[in-house]
Amino acid sequence: MKTGIFLSYIGLGSNLLHLTYCHQIAKKYGPVSVVTICKNLEQALEDDPLIKEVIYIDNYYKKFFDIFKLSKQLKVYNFNYFYIFYPSIRFFLASKIAGIKNIYTYQLFKKKDLHLVEAAQKFIKEKLNISSCPSETNFYVSEKKKEIAKNEIDQSKKNIVIGAGSSGPSTRWGESNFINLIKKLNENENIFFYILCGSSENEISKTIINAIEKKNCVSLSQKKIGELIPIISQCDLYVGNDSFGHHITSQCGIPSIVIMLDTPRAYTDYSVNQHRVMPTEINVDAITHDSRISPDMIKVDQVYKKILSLIKL
Repeated sequence: MKTGIFLSYIGLGSNLLHLTYCHQIAKKYGPVSVVTICKNLEQALEDDPLIKEVIYIDNYYKKFFDIFKLSKQLKVYNFNYFYIFYPSIRFFLASKIAGIKNIYTYQLFKKKDLHLVEAAQKFIKEKLNISSCPSETNFYVSEKKKEIAKNEIDQSKKNIVIGAGSSGPSTRWGESNFINLIKKLNENENIFFYILCGSSENEISKTIINAIEKKNCVSLSQKKIGELIPIISQCDLYVGNDSFGHHITSQCGIPSIVIMLDTPRAYTDYSVNQHRVMPTEINVDAITHDSRISPDMIKVDQVYKKILSLIKL
């Protein structure tokens, strides 16, 4: 018996937000196969015992007429059960044509105002016939990788992940704000910073590191996902933009401060370890992907106070 799950998100963070629901399905059927359009998900989940395999597809999902090509690809995997975490008519029809007998999908043609967490929880409770479903899970990192990371990290210091990168400019707090925050934090002793940016955002980490006289920062931008995950999983705090980093650290039990500029609340309130910082005059429910809140509306002191409320420096 083989169970497949389709996650329809390109961003790594959105995929990891759904990890708990993949785990719930795996607890019923055994390790699952995840079909995704996210390039980095396989590396991120390589230590997860509940994930049998990650299948990356980069074709056949954008156009309606790709249904037949997609069905041919899905048929290769011989899925007995297939869970589609999106109201996708293309994937539903492709699954049907592929001959998958048991197909479960979100209600079709209901994409508007889709709340990622609420929709996924409702879907899992209904399809698995369970009364409750946690909104977060444990992110798996192998013990061997944890030990290697611990040897790289100076555990006598407070190690803080600075999530300076993000999926787009409208979600970034900005280099100058992070520089001023690090300088303020450096008034305390024994802190080390890991600057988390994507490989295409190396200039962001360079700008931040070059501005810090204390030289207690290192960039993670040139590391692969599989290399940096063990490191951030052993840090004491995440503070930064809405990026994949906080989806990992929060599910590793690490306090994670997310600076909200145009991030819907669903991305930042599914874990008890997530803590938002946002403009005081704006209601959290009013923030959407199109909010484009000015970074200057969130002050360095505001973020600094939130840090002090979560860890002792």
